[in-house]
Amino acid sequence: MNDILTIAQAYEADQLAAKAGIESYDLMLRAGAALAQAVMAAKTCVQVQVLCGPGANGGDGYVAAKVLREAGRDVAVFCLGDPDKLTGDAQRAYKDWNGSTTPATAAAIEKNGMIIDALFGAGLSRVLEGDAATLVTAINESDSYVVSADLPSGVFGDNGAMSGPHVRADETVTFFRKKTAHVLQPACAACGVITVADIGIPVDVLDTIRPTVFENNPTLWPDLPPTPSIIAHKHTRGHLLVRCGDALSTGAARLAARAGLRAGAGLVTLLADDDAAQVCATHETEVMVARRIKGRALGPHLRKMRVGAAVIGPAGGVDKAMREDVGALRSANIALALDADGLSAFADAPDLLFAQLNETCVLTPHEGEFARLFPDLADRAASKVERVRAAAERANCVVVLKGPDSVIAAPDGCVYVNTNACAYLATAGSGDVLAGIIGALLAQGVTGFEAAVCGVWLHGAAGALCGRGLIAGDLTRALPEVLQTQL
Repeated sequence: MNDILTIAQAYEADQLAAKAGIESYDLMLRAGAALAQAVMAAKTCVQVQVLCGPGANGGDGYVAAKVLREAGRDVAVFCLGDPDKLTGDAQRAYKDWNGSTTPATAAAIEKNGMIIDALFGAGLSRVLEGDAATLVTAINESDSYVVSADLPSGVFGDNGAMSGPHVRADETVTFFRKKTAHVLQPACAACGVITVADIGIPVDVLDTIRPTVFENNPTLWPDLPPTPSIIAHKHTRGHLLVRCGDALSTGAARLAARAGLRAGAGLVTLLADDDAAQVCATHETEVMVARRIKGRALGPHLRKMRVGAAVIGPAGGVDKAMREDVGALRSANIALALDADGLSAFADAPDLLFAQLNETCVLTPHEGEFARLFPDLADRAASKVERVRAAAERANCVVVLKGPDSVIAAPDGCVYVNTNACAYLATAGSGDVLAGIIGALLAQGVTGFEAAVCGVWLHGAAGALCGRGLIAGDLTRALPEVLQTQL
């Protein structure tokens, strides 16, 4: 169940189910029952306040209320708008409830209770105002346990934006498959615990819908990271080159290099100018250090090293030399993990960079670096999925827009959203470790997109394992346990 659907695709799934002979009201009955089950699982005996909106989401609420009443729970139903004006399945659900309703107002919300938020679903496309906004504010201030139907009211389903009042749910029950907002921040945080309920839509409708967005998960890349053969040796496991910065800026490259070794590269070499090379040699044991005459072209070094992939950018300098080195690596057809200064060096000439890239290259910008390369795609209110998809197509390579909801896009339009990151990854050097992991996978012959999705997931899993207090070097040390126990 890794498929992520847009709102249009979710509606299409309903329509395809109908064509397969499944009554739409049967889907609503199962959706409402799933909501009721979530409430009963919470094991609290307080009255359940069911807040029903003016559309299909409200219909789910009326069904849930009836199920709860039949289970012996104390239920009170509140409606936003005139329920007699409901249409279709929502009207039928209201009639089947056959119980009293009260207008939904802020004053009616009980403190420290149980609430089903069935006001507005995933199809909402406008900011809540007036009575609806006041009601949502009252829900959040009530300190009640809130279960939302499909999405918390006020959240936009396709882009995860919340530009106005919205419910902060403790739990969200969605149906068939997650929607985009379930995996993108800040909407994901507003959902609380997310449960995906099977309401009877046949799985084979996905063959027609053909989703292109997926929640990143090891089940999607079961053969990664590569397992070395018993007869493998260091040269067959791939050689990763990491370009180092100056003598006072070697830390970022050294973090990437160590991560590269832990992620499976057989050899990792730090290439540094003389002063920086001495610093690296003082600190590194397993990572090799190669000296480079300052200002000398990169090409001759590459011919000696038989490098399979390179990490370039971490604290490497935003200058002409960075551009030249990227060009030399690409002229040698070396796969790249390009990060930090390697991205910013092309801020005034992104097309010069894009012309050199292909699907073996992975860009790993944060939002600031992304905006420098793709200024017309920098609007954070727009869908992060669509922004990164457009960037990957334009750059003709894999793009990882880092964050708590890192989005990874391939040039062909396939997108994975990563959801296993923890807040403690927001620390200096964390991105350098990610670049090293991705670089190591590239060096082992993994495709650019697979290296990115696997690398981002491993990085998130390592962060979760370390938890509070982690620093970037801890991520590298945590990788063996992640590789051994979580894959």
